[in-house]
Amino acid sequence: MANTADPPTGTLTSTTFSDLNPPLSDSVLKALKEGGFVRCTPVQEATIPLLLGHKDVAVDAATGSGKTLAFLLPFVEIVMGSCAVSPPRKHQVLGMIISPTRELSSQIYHVAEPFFMKLPKINSMLLVGGVDIKSELKKIEEEGVNILVGTPGKLYDIMDRLDMLDFRDLEILILDEADRLLEMGFQKQVTSILARLPKQRRTGLFSATQTEAVEELSRAGLRNPVRVEVKTEAKSKGNFGNSYQSAPSKTPLGLHMEYMICESSNKSSQLVAFLSQYSSKKIIIYFMTCACVDYWGVVLPQIKALKGSKITPLHGKMKQVNREKALASFSSLPSGILLCTDVAARGLDIPGVDWIVQYDPPQDPNVFIHRAGRTARIGRQGSAVVFLSPKEEAYVEFLKLRRVPLEERQCSVDVTDIVPQIRHAAKEDRDVMEKGVKAFVSFVRAYKEHHCSYIFRWKELDVGNLAMGYGLLQIPSMPEVKHHSLSTDGFCTIDDLDLSLIKYKDKAREKQRQKALKKKETEAATSHDAKPEKPKKKRDGNDANVPTKKKTGRQRRAIQSKEDYEELEQEYRLLKKLKKGVIDEEEYERLMGFGGEAEEDERQSDDENISGIIVKGKKNKKPTKKSKQKGGSWKSHSKSGLTMR
Repeated sequence: MANTADPPTGTLTSTTFSDLNPPLSDSVLKALKEGGFVRCTPVQEATIPLLLGHKDVAVDAATGSGKTLAFLLPFVEIVMGSCAVSPPRKHQVLGMIISPTRELSSQIYHVAEPFFMKLPKINSMLLVGGVDIKSELKKIEEEGVNILVGTPGKLYDIMDRLDMLDFRDLEILILDEADRLLEMGFQKQVTSILARLPKQRRTGLFSATQTEAVEELSRAGLRNPVRVEVKTEAKSKGNFGNSYQSAPSKTPLGLHMEYMICESSNKSSQLVAFLSQYSSKKIIIYFMTCACVDYWGVVLPQIKALKGSKITPLHGKMKQVNREKALASFSSLPSGILLCTDVAARGLDIPGVDWIVQYDPPQDPNVFIHRAGRTARIGRQGSAVVFLSPKEEAYVEFLKLRRVPLEERQCSVDVTDIVPQIRHAAKEDRDVMEKGVKAFVSFVRAYKEHHCSYIFRWKELDVGNLAMGYGLLQIPSMPEVKHHSLSTDGFCTIDDLDLSLIKYKDKAREKQRQKALKKKETEAATSHDAKPEKPKKKRDGNDANVPTKKKTGRQRRAIQSKEDYEELEQEYRLLKKLKKGVIDEEEYERLMGFGGEAEEDERQSDDENISGIIVKGKKNKKPTKKSKQKGGSWKSHSKSGLTMR
């Protein structure tokens, strides 16, 4: 391609939809005209004829290249052709489209609705999470369904619950963002769905990145697929004035991408300066975690330079209704700021986005281009920038090797330091303080999971500077900091700050907190006033009450024999004293444990053994050999007799 003074401005071909062969039906062409679609993109020009010509396809094309229409148009034509042969039954499913996220599935369905309306007596349904499954099951049972669009988890659940759905005549299956389907852990559900579908079908597998898992899925789910790979050429400035040089790229032609190197402590201030500079633009900012989106969604509106800016948070932990509202609200704005996680990185076609800001680089480098692809869609112009610390600069070269070229953007000079404003907001509202700590901790832990761990080395994180950039009041005490000696240099502590005195602005939450604190104090006081427990006796081998290690049978017999011998010896000494007149019979009974207890036992049973051999009103049994040596026979006691062991 010859050098030119101006980079290309579009990605549309000269081929119109009416020029395609096999031709599209009049009703589909009419719907395209009503939607303002006249000419094809390269991926549409290559893919539509293949699917209509009974071929399976595996499509690898840059994000924003028009893949949705590339599979929707043949999808509608194939279902329409099947209906022309024989009208579908109530629960006969003819086509299915699977995509990884609720937002993308919803977008595909809304784009497809004008085309589905052209299909006679066909019921279609969107199946995504966050919707009551009972109502969906009831609707399917009563009204029937012929086209399913949704996420793999929900589709798998519906297919598992409803045996009435008939997939034997399914004509076409589309897997959109196939690499993401597998990365998000849907492999089991996708495999199960494929096993329930007929092999004689047409299948389209669409993705912006071809991974090994996608290749494996392609081999399992497609029959002799035709691979469609649509490449673009990025124009980068050469060394001679305004000339542009062609280079292979995985990015859309109209996308200009930059990177900015700045210290972590200055990162938030640079972000605010950037947003102030482009206040009239429509901007999407990507963060690493949901907690980060929550935090900056509370903090940024309180920064003076951004007062009046329309800031909308969006992440995967929000309720489905709130997610849809946030997306619809931002889409309708001419300018504004969307704070989001990678839930909005794939496939979403949000109109009029001017800038993509990757405040935190993604854990998976494959997601980088998907994020940037939310702008410069279908021939439009757009820009993207990623914030990197000095230790992360190698990421630029890594992306270049992956055909994602970036140009350096200089940091803004003399920017206003917004950290004091963030800290002030945290002191005024405990909610801000707690959200900041949660965001910081979630970021550090997510940073550990970077796929490019040789570039993003979490053990080299400047925690002190990072915490300053977050505007924290103190560095959280977390294992990653304590046990791995991460650097806390650069953090400015605040003297005489008692975090327990910071209150919630929300009076109801603060009242609840105070109530919990009082309860805790009462429990502590009660615990302090309670009588202290006696210290436990040290374990003594002679103490039979202290549990010891279980002894062997030989050890137990030896102990028992020793105790029996000692008891017999004690009884013999007492008998000897009785005979010599040292003690009388009453004293003997007391020392031997007779008396009241023995009499009571005797009344209960004459035959009961109290402490050995009991002799009542009879002559004593013959004493042992040992006893004879010590002094012959003895007189029997009238009540309980004498005892020997």
